[in-house]
Amino acid sequence: MITNTYRFNNVNEKNGKKRDVPVLITGGAGFIGANLAHQLMLQGETVIVYDNLSRPGSEKNLRWLADEHSERLKICINDIRNYNTIKEVIGNVKIVFHFASQVAVTTSIENPLYDFDVNVKGTLNILEAVRTSSVHPPVIMTSTNKVYGGLRDIPLKIKNNRYVIASNGYDEMGIDEMRPLDFQSPYGCSKGAADQYVLDYAKTYGLDTVVFRMSCIYGPHQFGNEDQGWVVHFLKKAIYDEDICIYGDGCQVRDVLHVNDLIDAFITGWNEIDTIRRNVFNIGGGPENSVSILELIDYIHELYGKKMIVQYAPWRTGDQKYYVSDVSKYNRQTGWYPKVNVRNGLDDVYNWVYQARNKDEHIIV
Repeated sequence: MITNTYRFNNVNEKNGKKRDVPVLITGGAGFIGANLAHQLMLQGETVIVYDNLSRPGSEKNLRWLADEHSERLKICINDIRNYNTIKEVIGNVKIVFHFASQVAVTTSIENPLYDFDVNVKGTLNILEAVRTSSVHPPVIMTSTNKVYGGLRDIPLKIKNNRYVIASNGYDEMGIDEMRPLDFQSPYGCSKGAADQYVLDYAKTYGLDTVVFRMSCIYGPHQFGNEDQGWVVHFLKKAIYDEDICIYGDGCQVRDVLHVNDLIDAFITGWNEIDTIRRNVFNIGGGPENSVSILELIDYIHELYGKKMIVQYAPWRTGDQKYYVSDVSKYNRQTGWYPKVNVRNGLDDVYNWVYQARNKDEHIIV
């Protein structure tokens, strides 16, 4: 079931983290999972990548990890909906980073049963496996800003190619964790239900769980498309001289977070698990790293001389015109804050995509 079994003798006793006991990352061959696995293995951790390889690009990420870390990597090609397998794996790990999920609003609308099965039932399998294990490892789960719905009550106006808040009655620091949940789209429902299960298992069973409700994450090894991973998707389109499609007017705003900052947030959270357990945090780039779609397109043109041809299509279900994370709660509890600004982050991704093109690896998916 699990390949690349080996013995690793370097042991770090800090916080009870023995390095010969593996870390489990579900969805570990995905964009975020692969980046986290890479960093943890650089630090000497043993990592189990648990993935069904259903997402385009995951096999490339897995090959990259295997090439870089053959001795520290364990691989389990399986599905989180397979309870018996996930239970067996969780019985011998020290923490679970639960990233495996169905990630696109459009897919959830086309196939809500599949979306529910992966996001809700799969998460419940993880929690039950942890609850019934003898070790009860902590669980850090990635949720989404989509649990807050369309945010239609926030008054907005357009200014300089972006939506801005039109009333002083709303905090320009962004959306905090006190915002009421307002699921919209099957994806919002399934991720919202999953993150509520994660929080409830902490309350009901005393498990050490944490939920990160994430904004837009971008970085190397992301095989983005127009449904998910739009920053990298636009950069790829620019490099390959392909047209792009904007759904809506392009003034919609998101705070973007480079994956290196997110990985730092995860590792910080693990180190501070006794402080942050049984909590939920909004994680993103914050107001300083907010950008509209039109601003990003102009930015790509300014930085790289790439002028893209833009087509427009109607708004999609569940689209938020404005979402910026208030990350102050996580900052207060751990000291974490985003360090990679948008320009440096774009340069990092641009170089990764450009190098892949020079290797004849067409990574538009």
